[in-house]
Amino acid sequence: MSEYDIIIVGSGAAGLTAAIALADHCRVLVLAKGELTGGSTAWAQGGIAAVLDAGDTFENHIEDTMVAGAGLNRRETVEFVVENAPHAIERLIEMGVPFNKEAEALHLTREGGHSHRRIVHVDDATGWAVQAALLKTAEAHPNITLLPGQACIDLITGRHEERYSGSGRVWGVYALDEKSGKVHAHVGRATILASGGAGRVYQFSTAPRGATGDGIAMAWRAGARVSNMEMMQFHPTCLYNLEVKNFLITEAVRGEGGILKHPVTGHRYMPDYDERAELAPRDIVARANDDQIKRFGLDYVHLDISHKDPDFVAGHFPNIYEKLLTLGIDMTKQPIPVVPAQHYTCGGILIDLDGRTDLPGLYAAGECTESGLHGANRLASNSLLECFVFGEAAAKHIIRCWDRLEPPPAIRPWDASRVTDSDEEVVIKQNWTEIRRFMWNYVGIVRTTKRLERAQHRIQMMTGEVEDYYGHFRVTTDLIELRNLLQCAELIVRSALHRKESRGLHYTLDYPGLLPKAVDTVLVP
Repeated sequence: MSEYDIIIVGSGAAGLTAAIALADHCRVLVLAKGELTGGSTAWAQGGIAAVLDAGDTFENHIEDTMVAGAGLNRRETVEFVVENAPHAIERLIEMGVPFNKEAEALHLTREGGHSHRRIVHVDDATGWAVQAALLKTAEAHPNITLLPGQACIDLITGRHEERYSGSGRVWGVYALDEKSGKVHAHVGRATILASGGAGRVYQFSTAPRGATGDGIAMAWRAGARVSNMEMMQFHPTCLYNLEVKNFLITEAVRGEGGILKHPVTGHRYMPDYDERAELAPRDIVARANDDQIKRFGLDYVHLDISHKDPDFVAGHFPNIYEKLLTLGIDMTKQPIPVVPAQHYTCGGILIDLDGRTDLPGLYAAGECTESGLHGANRLASNSLLECFVFGEAAAKHIIRCWDRLEPPPAIRPWDASRVTDSDEEVVIKQNWTEIRRFMWNYVGIVRTTKRLERAQHRIQMMTGEVEDYYGHFRVTTDLIELRNLLQCAELIVRSALHRKESRGLHYTLDYPGLLPKAVDTVLVP
């Protein structure tokens, strides 16, 4: 058993922001599944939204966020995040993030759904620069311990105390050390989940391999409420390439003049769906692409920016340009084949403005949460922002309440005495593939009650099988992830069946209209 002051699950923007904010006050352990850079942060191409332009206002950014979120956002959360955005950018500049500049001022770009230029960025690889700066700062602090290769299994709560307690108080996590195969208890006075989204529930996703909804599933099993899990954002433009999975073509390509076309006829179809054409919010563009692909039996559609000056295109999107050249596509001369893909989990663990969950001692930040910021659809470049603001908010609350956070009691070690090594690894692979396929086909961009019920039926059949397997065999990372994926799929389907309307990202043919009032889907364990 290892004991620290604070346990943080996840080494992306939210987890490292919290760790850095806490480190002057207490000893922090940051656990990462796989590599420290394996989360979604490093993949974020776009940028970070903040009001920094003379003609822009907080009110404009709030309004754009509320409009994209189809009225499901909590206004106090939106105000809180938007008003804290400039401070977050300042902190990142202090840590050495080399944001693009133009004549000494920060260069601001614009993305779909934004009324003003307000996206600060580092070329088209902002996330990588942010991840690097946060890691460098964290590694330099003597109070922060970074531990990669740890697959968290479950939260340690009152029922794992040597003297059993029904308090629901969270004391840390049990985690599998991926190298040794041993399970360790990591305990502390408070725990922060910053474990990312559940994108890998779907067959096509821009999320990294480890985005299996671990934090959401662990919090749910421990007794925390989750909210709006049906709100899965699909990115309209993921590169269609059978060799290269999940390479994203950033929103900014459309922001700078890229147009969507039928690959055979060359027809520009977005104006047929929305007067904002390619600059409509993501959910509208993703549904249009999905409709074209399904209606005409296509494998992909075309995104074309070859009509712009070649130097402008290569200069604005250097990483995408280079990557596509290695695949034989010159985006300055030809269109890019794209498909929609799952991109962001807008729902998650319910938290307040201090990042607190329902469970004492448990906080959460970033994509694993439902803070009220995104509502029914996330506005572009608000996601990294949410990580910084809530990572810091959770840290501040922990520091404020430090005297009331008692040290952890004696915790029972992980018991592996009744399990054996698996002789049936194929079960994991089969179930994983099946979940991702039926979720894509039945719980994708366009839904129906019948499809959702089919998915629910399959989940019920698989749950018994997976639980039986989990009870008999030693845990592996694949088994932990499968169990969490299945749990998240169940929460998504249950939430989607509950919402009898089409709002934002939840679009169902059975209830195409909007209900008069926007209400969160809150599931109680």
